[in-house]
Amino acid sequence: MSNIKTRLIVMNFLQFAVWGSYLTSMGGYLFTEGYGDLIGWFYAMQGVVSIFMPAIMGIIADKWIPAQRLLGLCHGIAALFIAGAGFCGQGGMLWPMFTLYSISVAFYMPTLALSNSVAYTSLEQGGYDTVKAFPPIRVFGTVGFIVAMLVCDFAGFQSNYMQFYQCATLGVILALYAQVLPNCPVSKVQGEKSFAQRLGLDAFKLFKSKQMALFFIFSMLLGVSLQITNGFANGFITSFKGIPEFADTFGANHANALISLSQVSETLCILLIPFCLKRYGIKSVMLIAMFAWVLRFGLFGLGNPGSGLWMFILSMVVYGVAFDFFNISGSLYVNENTSGEMRSSAQGLFMIMTNGIGATVGTLGAQAVVNRLVPATLTNAEGVVTNGIEVAAGWSHTWLTFAGYALVVALLFWVLFRYKHDPNKVVDVKH
Repeated sequence: MSNIKTRLIVMNFLQFAVWGSYLTSMGGYLFTEGYGDLIGWFYAMQGVVSIFMPAIMGIIADKWIPAQRLLGLCHGIAALFIAGAGFCGQGGMLWPMFTLYSISVAFYMPTLALSNSVAYTSLEQGGYDTVKAFPPIRVFGTVGFIVAMLVCDFAGFQSNYMQFYQCATLGVILALYAQVLPNCPVSKVQGEKSFAQRLGLDAFKLFKSKQMALFFIFSMLLGVSLQITNGFANGFITSFKGIPEFADTFGANHANALISLSQVSETLCILLIPFCLKRYGIKSVMLIAMFAWVLRFGLFGLGNPGSGLWMFILSMVVYGVAFDFFNISGSLYVNENTSGEMRSSAQGLFMIMTNGIGATVGTLGAQAVVNRLVPATLTNAEGVVTNGIEVAAGWSHTWLTFAGYALVVALLFWVLFRYKHDPNKVVDVKH
């Protein structure tokens, strides 16, 4: 393997290991600390900053600071503030922790795009075909995410502030490592695009087309589901420790390890997408993703870490289909139905509708449902949970509510969205 590919593999591994250190376990930590009613706000901040920060950092990387330098700078700042959030969490200072965490994710979220930019530029400079060379490199990002989740779990960090320190440590390592990545020169041409164009705002012209408007609206509606399990799955599975029947089960005590199966599934499902797109078409593939979300939530609602563990495991398996089929096929649809300079802006709009507006509304909406249906955990003087069964029942109703929402969105998409698939058309999957 070439030196360039090896360096990019390390970059991707660290890039997602930073995120995996807390993304799936922070909800469980907040539940443990008694902040369960604020989980939605913590995860919603990732969506809020995704609406504008990636575009702003993209402009800076294009004009003034090489992408690899800016990648390192963003990770360094994010690491500093997430460490501060850990310090505040250690001292029980909720709102300072939330503020510092929010600033940290504001600088982390742009690095998802910046790391891709560094990879694409480096591969092109090395004479590689990015479509063929990048996916095997990107897989190591998922591997890094899984490894970080397992370290957080088995080190005992998933229910305390130490997960933020783990994230900060990896962030500092990547901030330093980014300085030795291949150089990505800034553009020598100035002023070809307005600020609004670079933010992707001109892509809103696509709403003039009924079909594209429907597509982006449904992208937002499905984007609602994207962060729900990241925010609430850990706390939900861990809550079974309050029921004697499940208190000593592996799943109840190692939620992160169980959830990591979702990322394993995500890695494997990428391989199915080219075949499914060519055979069934983009609309069918997106419908498969939507119904997979129904199963993802429904199996959570019906399962448990004991005799129902198989439902949890199956829920993790279908997550790969739910996440990958939607994100990649949606991006492909945008790519095929836009052209010229509008294409990049349209991809930005797709991200805003899904990971920005959709994910923000989803996490806050999910928080409202959890607050309504899941009762507060009650403990006696010995610290024993006294209403574990009621809590589990509330969670079951919550997940089935989410499944019902996903089912309604899928049925509406099936009826309203029109797309005729040409099986003879070769679909080139781009990541």
